[in-house]
Amino acid sequence: MPDTTRINDTNRHLQDAARALAPGLIEIRRDIHAHPELAFEEVRTSGIVAAELARLGIPHRTGVGGTGVVGFIEGGRPGPNLAIRADMDALPIHEETGLAFASQVDGKMHACGHDIHTVTLLGVAAVLKDLAPRLAGRIALVFQPAEETLEGAEAMIKDGVMDGVDLALGFHNHPHQPVGSFAYVRGACLAAADRFDLIIRGKSGHAAHPYAAVDPIVAAAHFVTQAQTVVSRELRPLHPAVVTIGQSIGGTTYNIIPERVHLKGSVRTLHPAARDTAEAALRRLADGIALGMRIEAIMDYQRKVPPLVNDDRVLNPAIAALTDQFGDILIEGEPSMGSEDFSAFATRVPAMQLGIGSGAPGRHDALHNANYQPDEGCIPLGVEALSRIALDLLK
Repeated sequence: MPDTTRINDTNRHLQDAARALAPGLIEIRRDIHAHPELAFEEVRTSGIVAAELARLGIPHRTGVGGTGVVGFIEGGRPGPNLAIRADMDALPIHEETGLAFASQVDGKMHACGHDIHTVTLLGVAAVLKDLAPRLAGRIALVFQPAEETLEGAEAMIKDGVMDGVDLALGFHNHPHQPVGSFAYVRGACLAAADRFDLIIRGKSGHAAHPYAAVDPIVAAAHFVTQAQTVVSRELRPLHPAVVTIGQSIGGTTYNIIPERVHLKGSVRTLHPAARDTAEAALRRLADGIALGMRIEAIMDYQRKVPPLVNDDRVLNPAIAALTDQFGDILIEGEPSMGSEDFSAFATRVPAMQLGIGSGAPGRHDALHNANYQPDEGCIPLGVEALSRIALDLLK
C-alpha cells in the first residue's frame, strides 16, 4: 500500500515552500517586467537568472543559444534526465497597463507573461534543489531566449541543451482560465508555424495607361483571395489550418502603378499532411498568377516550428501528480492554432506543456495585448505544480 503519510507530507511541503517563495519571486518578476528585453537581447534577464541560480548553489551555464541559461540539479540516484523549460523574451508592444512596475522601455512589454515563466522556474529550482536527494535522475532548468521569434529553442539545441535529455516539461500561463486551475491537451496542442514572403514583380507605369504596365497590385489581390481557398477547398475539414496575409507593401501614390508588391503571410497547421498540402498549394497559386497575369512571383516559404504534441508518457504521470496535489481542478482543453517553439524539444523526446491559469478575477485579459495583467497568484501555484510533476517523473 502507498505511504499516505509521506504523500500528504510531500503535498504540504510543496505548497508551503511555494507560498514562502512567492513574495521574493513576485519582486523579481516585477523587476524583469519593468525592464523587458526582446529576442536574443535578454542580457539583463539572463544575468538575474544566473545570479539566482548561483545564490541557490545550482551549477549553471550561461550564453547557451545566445542569451540562454541552463541550471543543473543532480538527483540522489540514477534515473532519467528531465528538462524543464521557461522562456524569457518580451514583445515589441508599448505597455498601457499603468502599473507601478510597468515597462520602463518604450515599445517593449512582457505581454505574454514570460516574466511570470522565468520566475516560476526559478521557484521550481529552489524547491527541487532542496529535494534533490529524493530525485532519481537529473534536472536541466532551461531558461530560453527568443521564443516569440520561434528561434530560441533551436539555438539552444545547437548549443547542446538537449544532449542526454530523456523527457521535457514546458508550461505557459493561460489568462482565459482562472488562477488556481491547470489545463492540458492530449496529442497535438499547438500548431506548426510557417511563414512566407511573396514578391510580385510587374512593370510600373502611369495609372492612366494601365495597358502599358503590368499591375502587381491586381495580381497580389488575386493571390490574397485565392490563398483563402487553400483551407476551404484543399484541406480536409477535420485538419485545422489558418492562412493569413499579415502585410501587403506596394505602391507610393494615387496615379502610379508600382513595380512590385511584397506580401507577408503565415500558415498554421496541426497535421503534417495539412502542412505539406498548404505549402504546395500556395506555391502553385503563386506560379499560376505569374503565368496568368504576366508578373514574376518569387516565393520564400520557411517552415519555422512543427506542431507541439503532448506525449502520454509524460502527460499521464503529470495528470496523476496534479490530481493528487490539487484535486479535481484540471481542465482538458482544445488545441490552439497558436505556436510555441517548445515543440523543438518535444520532437526530440517525450514532452508535454502544462497550461497554468493566470486570469485575474473580474478581468478578461489576452496574451500579446498592451493591457495584459496576469494574476501573480499563478506563480506559486506554477512552482508547486511543476515541482510535483518533476518529483513524480523522477521518483
